[in-house]
Amino acid sequence: MRWGCSCSWSGRSRVRCSPADFSSGSDPVTSVQRWLRWSAIANLVVNIGIVVTGGAVRLTASGLGCPTWPKCTEDNLVYHEDLGFHGAIEFGNRMLTFVLVVVAVACFAFALANVVTTQNRGRWAILWLSVGIALGIPAQAVVGGITVLTDLNPWIVAIHLLISMGMIGLCVWLVDEVMGPVRPAASAPSRALAWTVLAVGAVVLWLGTVVTGSGPHAGDEKAPRNGLDPAVASHVHGFAVWALVLLTITLMVLAARRNERTLAFFASVLLGIELGQGVLGYVQYYTDLPGLLVGLHMLGAALVAAGLARVVLTTRARA
Repeated sequence: MRWGCSCSWSGRSRVRCSPADFSSGSDPVTSVQRWLRWSAIANLVVNIGIVVTGGAVRLTASGLGCPTWPKCTEDNLVYHEDLGFHGAIEFGNRMLTFVLVVVAVACFAFALANVVTTQNRGRWAILWLSVGIALGIPAQAVVGGITVLTDLNPWIVAIHLLISMGMIGLCVWLVDEVMGPVRPAASAPSRALAWTVLAVGAVVLWLGTVVTGSGPHAGDEKAPRNGLDPAVASHVHGFAVWALVLLTITLMVLAARRNERTLAFFASVLLGIELGQGVLGYVQYYTDLPGLLVGLHMLGAALVAAGLARVVLTTRARA
């Protein structure tokens, strides 16, 4: 530890030293904020990752590899070799929940330390967002348990996925509060259009779960389907995607014309993700839904959710 003092003679006082003159070589406030930034990013990454691994469970037909919940089987809390490959996949995905817990708890700890050590205006928002993300993990675990206990009912599975999309949105909000770019508030027309993009995007994500619930990737051979025609569901989903793309283009152009550069940039990023998702969706549809492409499409859906949140948040002022 390094101690130092820059002192001067002044008036009656022999020396004058400020607290800043005594330092340990590293600013604890800076350290807290640095770790807070990393933990906020980690929260976003692992919540996107759990969507991908959940998709892997579904695409390998391992959704009932552990046939009950919260135990893996009626007699065992954890996986055992008799459950085979599918049991290992499902139990492994369950164990990833603990990674989310560790990251969320660490993020909460740094957010709390940030409240104590700084006077930043947004410190309380950061704390409450970290709490919301942490509480969302056990809530998701319960919904995941219900999906198993209902033999992967497609409507419950859809809720499970959509909650993950909401969690991703919260994580993007947290990252923005911690390290988002400085910007003025967007104009009223841009804000209204951004919220419209979010609403239509939410419908697109929901329709995507409806398509999945009607298709062949049920997560288990005995899992029920929603009974809808997969071709019809896919076409309705496709029309909604094109509506979202057109709205996003409109938002990008409007923001650019109003010199709202940050909003225009993030709208263009969202547009790129949407176009990639659209191409991937058509390819997987005409190639009979190969598992790898479906998995990439689920990753794309998580990125769309993040992009939608990013666009709406960008309409808010940040000093």
